[in-house]
Amino acid sequence: MTKIRILPEILSNKIAAGEVVERPASVVKELLENAIDADSTQIFIDVEQGGRSLIRVSDNGMGMSHDDALLALERYATSKIYKDEDLFSIHTLGFRGEALPSIAAVSRFSIVTRDRSEDAGTEILVDGGRIKKVSELGAPKGTMVTVRQLFFNTPARRKFLKTIGTEMGHIADIFASVALGHPELQFRLTHNGKTIKNWPVTAEPFDRVVDVLGGDLQNNLYPIDFKHDRVSISGWISSPHVTRRTSRGLYVYVNGRFVRDRIVQHALFEGYSQRLVKGQFPVAAVLINIPFDDVDVNVHPTKNEVRFAQQRRVHEAVRRAVAQTLYEVDRPRWAPVGFSGDARQSKPAQILDGGREEFGRSKAAGEKGNAEIAAWGSRSQIDPYPKSGIPHPVSGIQPPQSVIRRPLTEDYKIQTGIWKRKRFADMRVIGQFHNTYIVCETEDGLILLDQHAAHERILFEQLSARSAQTRSSAQRLLVPETIELGYREAGVLEKIIPNLGELGLDVEPFGGNTFVVKSVPALLSEREVKPLIVTIVETIVEIGTSAGLPELLDQCRMVMACHAALRAHQALSDKQINELLHQLDRCDNPSHCPHGRPTWIRWDLNTLEKSFKRIV
Repeated sequence: MTKIRILPEILSNKIAAGEVVERPASVVKELLENAIDADSTQIFIDVEQGGRSLIRVSDNGMGMSHDDALLALERYATSKIYKDEDLFSIHTLGFRGEALPSIAAVSRFSIVTRDRSEDAGTEILVDGGRIKKVSELGAPKGTMVTVRQLFFNTPARRKFLKTIGTEMGHIADIFASVALGHPELQFRLTHNGKTIKNWPVTAEPFDRVVDVLGGDLQNNLYPIDFKHDRVSISGWISSPHVTRRTSRGLYVYVNGRFVRDRIVQHALFEGYSQRLVKGQFPVAAVLINIPFDDVDVNVHPTKNEVRFAQQRRVHEAVRRAVAQTLYEVDRPRWAPVGFSGDARQSKPAQILDGGREEFGRSKAAGEKGNAEIAAWGSRSQIDPYPKSGIPHPVSGIQPPQSVIRRPLTEDYKIQTGIWKRKRFADMRVIGQFHNTYIVCETEDGLILLDQHAAHERILFEQLSARSAQTRSSAQRLLVPETIELGYREAGVLEKIIPNLGELGLDVEPFGGNTFVVKSVPALLSEREVKPLIVTIVETIVEIGTSAGLPELLDQCRMVMACHAALRAHQALSDKQINELLHQLDRCDNPSHCPHGRPTWIRWDLNTLEKSFKRIV
């Protein structure tokens, strides 16, 4: 008897399903792509129990005939490719012919479809890969696929499914990513009979982008438009001031296909160079159009990845598109009087007037600040980042010619006493550098404090120490603020509402994915509430709600301290600086902010004198 056997078709389909159908969201993705390829204008998705018990996708596309519907359930049956050359010039979202038989193999499956040219439709019932019934019936044009009891016959796969909320979160993410890339179609998603999202057809793609990314971003999204050679880049990117803690706000499309590509993501960050702090991610919807034969979409069974024939060309196009847009947006802010802008500015005079007013205020503030510290000497004489030829003040290495990005060396992790008395308040304050760093003199050198990091540490420890009293120090808002979140984020916020209450944040559900904030801690009374809540939720989404309560509360305190802390480029009076130093002295860990960044660095006298060649 031979050891090598041909696998039964049902078993091979189950194996294929392991690659194509990872979870309910995978089913939704495959069926959505088929509906789009069928020239639909309306696509409705109904889900129950996070996709465990039901997934139904209905469309008004071209539909299928009786024979085509049966063939579609055969493995490798497809209408998208016919010869070898077609595989390297894919125009459609689906093309493998694996989705329907793979899904049908691990579910109780039915398809009802009617070709536009026919009077009657076809219904096919499949149970675990075996066709049970084929019949004709009256049906609207288009196709409706129903998937029940996913993985009912593969219990090993079913036990790996997460909670209903988690699986529905993945479905909502897939739904949003597909809908954003196709504003010309109507999409509706329901869960357990409740409408989650209903996005109508829109003639303006920007409207769909705002619907998906959030209305609060409407005034902080900039259009990108760049063409070079055979690559065209379009879409929208967020202001550098609007960031996320994860890359979940990045939507990249290649010829209409939503993908996750490290090359494009890296190019995006390069375009934001010197505008984002490490760990911050922009929000963006980037559409890349490239000749079909210049991109390989046959890289992975899920079709989430692509391979470019000319990776450098695509990378450079995306980088330049982003950098050029941000340059154009920033230019009016620092343009001198008399700068005329270019023809693409819709209201150049108004923009430049605002820029001049802002410049005037900044100049006046700067002159005032310089006058206040005149007795201490010019700020411009103090450079916290020495140029080439001067040793690095901490590590002693020679810095490169380009911008220095200081690593977290051991000097930062284990800092010894700053000076003999070891008190920040004992230092002699020289002044502020760039209204960001406080410059102080000690017995044996110079100390630079990052005012934001230092104040963040102070507030974090105050929040931790007063956790039992924060409710009494909470301040009710005169006008409660409403906040709308995505499906996944709303679920997380609902879970941590009691924890936020311990910190003085009074949040209540307001129906659907909307919440209302009624009070905030007193120290946050002057800050915007929505960015605080959004950042807290995104942080918890990243670390997971399974983390222990102390860690969740600490993460919330970190975000609150960061939002309430002094900002960079904020001028401080001598009294404010002295109070900051006194408060820092009372901290348990005054040398690091809650996120681990140093609050201070030192140039000792010996290093300075060596740099100026006073000693060898």
